[in-house]
Amino acid sequence: MKKLVECVPNFSEGRDQNKIGDILKQMSDVPGITVLDVDSGPDTNRTVVTIVGSPEAVGEAAFQGIKRASEVLDMSQHSGTHPRMGATDVCPFIPVSDVTIQECVELSKQVGQRVGDELRTPVYLYEKSAQKDNRVKLPDIRKGEYEGFAEKLTDPNWEPDFGPAKLHMKAGATVMGCREFLIAYNINLNTKDHRLATDIAFELREAGRSKRTPNPNSKNLLDGEIVRNEDGSPVKVPGMFKDVKGIGWYVDIYNRAQISINFNNFKVSTIHDVFDAACILANERGIRVTGSELVGLIPLEAMLMAGRHYLNKQNRSLGVPTADIVECAVQSLGLNDVTEFDPNVKIIDYAVQFEDRPLMNLVGKEFVEELSTNSPAPGGGSVSALAGALGAALSSMVAALSHEKKELLDLKPEMSEIGIEAQKLKDRLSFLVDEDTNAFNKVMDANRLSATNDEEQTAKNQAIEIANKYAIEIPMETAKKCFCVIELADTLVEKGNPNSVSDAGVAAEVALAGVSGACMNVLINLTSVEDESYCDDMKNKVEDIMEKAESLQKVVFEKTMNIIND
Repeated sequence: MKKLVECVPNFSEGRDQNKIGDILKQMSDVPGITVLDVDSGPDTNRTVVTIVGSPEAVGEAAFQGIKRASEVLDMSQHSGTHPRMGATDVCPFIPVSDVTIQECVELSKQVGQRVGDELRTPVYLYEKSAQKDNRVKLPDIRKGEYEGFAEKLTDPNWEPDFGPAKLHMKAGATVMGCREFLIAYNINLNTKDHRLATDIAFELREAGRSKRTPNPNSKNLLDGEIVRNEDGSPVKVPGMFKDVKGIGWYVDIYNRAQISINFNNFKVSTIHDVFDAACILANERGIRVTGSELVGLIPLEAMLMAGRHYLNKQNRSLGVPTADIVECAVQSLGLNDVTEFDPNVKIIDYAVQFEDRPLMNLVGKEFVEELSTNSPAPGGGSVSALAGALGAALSSMVAALSHEKKELLDLKPEMSEIGIEAQKLKDRLSFLVDEDTNAFNKVMDANRLSATNDEEQTAKNQAIEIANKYAIEIPMETAKKCFCVIELADTLVEKGNPNSVSDAGVAAEVALAGVSGACMNVLINLTSVEDESYCDDMKNKVEDIMEKAESLQKVVFEKTMNIIND
């Protein structure tokens, strides 16, 4: 997965489309940024923008948006129904894929400090970035809003985390921090009775419900009398799932009731566990779940967690392509029940506009044709990665066939793990097919840099050295990944489906070609690197991996031939 961060800045302007467009342009012009949504409300006089991209790109885009908002908006003239304290009222950073909470916390601090220092705007850190207990929740910081913030800043307890302890008259103050990804999700019921939906929602949500005495004439717990404490407050019964909020409602356009769920941390309480529990609770009430609906976007990780859960329940191998895991999740959760679920639109990782992978987008014949031209790239490095990817794909196939074989029931868990690992290797090696060519292009770009004076020459030399080392690291990774394919093939030849032993043997053969070819690329590129200790280290690594790969492949070959000839 690529590093992906979502950012959802809330700007205090929802009426003037020229100003909104101006702010949006500053953000969208940052390379590597995808704008997923722009939601403006004239009554709230507020616009919520959702962007996604790499941490670096998102940090830059957020700053540019905040900067422009401080220039074109004037909080002293602002009015609207939504609570607010600044031109950029709040700016959360949310980890989506391959990014930790701590990384997003650090990103919020970096952007916050830049806003405070360069724009002279008070910045408060909230949620997971909060430095003080009274600043975790947004309403606590925002209390008093823009009109009361000048006075609030005179209190030492409300000194900002970044920027001056003085209200910026036009920009106000800004809240910034890291929070978990919020998933809005509806579970569909075959009833129009919203009270049944509410009853189930109360069971599911963390806040739970008020305890009631059972009503013998109704299955709906809402029909019982509330049990109260001595002080008259209702006795509370906690719900089933942490970090889950839920209500029930009737949706006219669907002519049915829904359980509306918000997941504040889908890793703590998963979509599939809540969905399964809703199915059981609905059945107890004489109704059934017909499917579900996703509102907005969802991280790929959440879909993969659900897909693997249902594949496990079906006793199927998890070593299948990502698209198959996603499709299993879509079907099992009934995500096409009331609206179409398009993974390329609804899964945030797919909706992001990444750079193309031109080589792997070519079909076999086109790739071979491109390879046969007089262009130096793609070349041997890309072919080595492709060889490894093919070996990994074969390994995954053998693992899946072994997983399904009745005579190998005891090996199902191991075959599933091998399949998962083979899929990871296949995906990464497929990426390296293009990345090897990209690495070559980086070297060419570095060599084209201007060197008209000593300063430029020094910069050019540094750029060339960095590019050359990158052009070595990529084939070295290819070699290591290809060796892992040989290791998988060794296990599969020994334990896998005997009918597929030749396929496992072929996987080792092409993977060895990948190791050898990648190592050749490492060695030839070392001639352009001046760092002698680096070169010596790489030569030792090449010698080591070649020796291990050739030795293991020989073992795999002998095992394969013995089984075939037996």
